[in-house]
Amino acid sequence: QVQLEESGGGLVQPGGSLRLSCAASGGTFSSYAMGWFRQAPGKEREFVAAISRLGLNTYYTDSGKGRFIISRVNAKNTAYLQMNSLKPEDTAVYYCAAASDPVWSLPRRRDVNTYDYWGQGTQVTVSS
Repeated sequence: QVQLEESGGGLVQPGGSLRLSCAASGGTFSSYAMGWFRQAPGKEREFVAAISRLGLNTYYTDSGKGRFIISRVNAKNTAYLQMNSLKPEDTAVYYCAAASDPVWSLPRRRDVNTYDYWGQGTQVTVSS
């Protein structure tokens, strides 16, 4: 059983930056691809970014390309999401998730149903 805990959310002005962290425990972190998702009020949970087990490959949603960077440090059992040039529409609860699925493809990494474990989420609010 893997436990995931997000941190680093908060209130930031438009154009600002935040770095989210996802600390994992209870499993072999490097056995899991990691993903970040977000959910705004009244909307479905949506894919933000994903990183492969060793950190060699990444995917991003179109809205995050050039602004968000996903990374991981397996020795620290932690994944990160650096978010720059934040916009009000980035406001949401951000979740990290771990997938044991060995298939590395965008359709599968975008699919919430292919992830085995989820954190409790961290609120990100972008507002002036």
